[in-house]
Amino acid sequence: MVDSIQRTVLSGTAIASVAAVDSLDPRYHSLVSRGYNQRFRCAPEQVRPVVSTEDVIRVVDDAVRADRRIVVRSGGHCFEGFVDDPSVHTLVDLSAMSAVRYDAHRDAFMVEAGCTMGEMYRKLFLGWGVTVPGGTCPAVGVGGHVCGGGYGALCRLHGLTVDHLHAVEVVVADRSGRARSVVATGDPADPNRELWWAHTGGGGGNFGIVTRYWFRTPGAGHGDPGTLLPRPPSTVLCFSVDWPWPEFDQESFVRLMRNYGEWGERNSEPGSPAAPLYAEFGLPSRPSEAINLTGQIATDTGAQRLLDDLMNALGQGVDVRPSVQSFTLPWLAAATQPTPGESALPDRRFKIKSGYRRRRLTDRQIATAYRHLTRSDYGYPYATLFINTYGGQVNAVAADATAVPHRDSVFLVGYLVGWQGAAEDARHLSWIRDLYQDVYADSAGVPAGDEDDGAFINYADTDLADPRWNTSDVPWHTLYYKDCYARLQRVKRLWDPHNLFHHALSVRSD
Repeated sequence: MVDSIQRTVLSGTAIASVAAVDSLDPRYHSLVSRGYNQRFRCAPEQVRPVVSTEDVIRVVDDAVRADRRIVVRSGGHCFEGFVDDPSVHTLVDLSAMSAVRYDAHRDAFMVEAGCTMGEMYRKLFLGWGVTVPGGTCPAVGVGGHVCGGGYGALCRLHGLTVDHLHAVEVVVADRSGRARSVVATGDPADPNRELWWAHTGGGGGNFGIVTRYWFRTPGAGHGDPGTLLPRPPSTVLCFSVDWPWPEFDQESFVRLMRNYGEWGERNSEPGSPAAPLYAEFGLPSRPSEAINLTGQIATDTGAQRLLDDLMNALGQGVDVRPSVQSFTLPWLAAATQPTPGESALPDRRFKIKSGYRRRRLTDRQIATAYRHLTRSDYGYPYATLFINTYGGQVNAVAADATAVPHRDSVFLVGYLVGWQGAAEDARHLSWIRDLYQDVYADSAGVPAGDEDDGAFINYADTDLADPRWNTSDVPWHTLYYKDCYARLQRVKRLWDPHNLFHHALSVRSD
């Protein structure tokens, strides 16, 4: 039932062996079903719950020798079937690799790739009073979140997660098929620097298996761990604003969204006084009773004044009156509070799409969204369009400094629907595809217009590579990577010459 991997002896102490889990093992179902999106399932012959880089090297060696497909999972929040695919033979589970510590040798914070965002926040903050700006879902794994770029509540103040990435350790397979670990840094003199660069937004599952990240803000002082990364505020003002859906018609809805968009245009430059304010506007399909704006503001920056300014802007010319709730929380409590809807429902299924915006959505696009959100023939409350604030310090970084080229946007727009049961797939996929194509009708159904800036790779959407849904002349890789794609291809050819690591939207070497 198990095929034990003999572990090495370090400092004279034997370390326990790690077993390969097969379908007869009681752990198997728990390990293979960790994927967030149950539209996709895998049934690998074995799962390897690794606990060290050495484990990963051995597992990759085994896969190369046997010519078997290998994939890796950290948090398990991938929206597409990149990991959960029937062709997978070996699933590497990193969830036990969750250490966070200060590495004096590199003068940076080491975070293992199986750590969750919430655990990383907690350990960095309680240990040293610092943080890495990242996502607002604490259950997401560091492994995939970081290499996709990483954004969240502090990004307007401190930039993306990858803007603080100092080094990465990756297990790769060379031309001979031998697996080895490589540490690549952002040091211009590092011969492996391009491998580091590819992990600053090139997406997961492309070049190897990331086992460890090191974080240090560029230009930070040396020797004092408490100065190496941003220090979050001690408290944040959390807010939640609800508008009653039934009181909106198309005209008032367009006006509200226009107000929100214009506020974002005015307040998203690097260094903006409003950068401490992060907001997510959730617009669910009717019959939901409310549309909702949530967010948080660092309380050491005049938080109430910033919230009042936003609410005054949103109310201009809109007769529908919202209810507003706000309360102050310790920063760590706000950063680690569970994400609504993260329950372990059976057979939960999702589809997501995205689009960066350099300006607000146009009135035509907002009206289109309104029509789809209020369709009488759909009427499903768990289908949502969301518009998240962006920009600020994110846009202070050059487009080619990292593999995230989207450095002039003010909003990140998302389209998400979640449901249960395969029998409902066609209904919900049809709705979200129709909405997306109609919003971007002026650019052949994808975010490729003059004010668009492509799509976010961590909101992976294989429709962008499907000519049925992307009828434009802009390929999927341009939407995700723009001019960075050719450089990512060179990294792919060098570090994964046999295309061992691949999926539906992986970087192609040719």
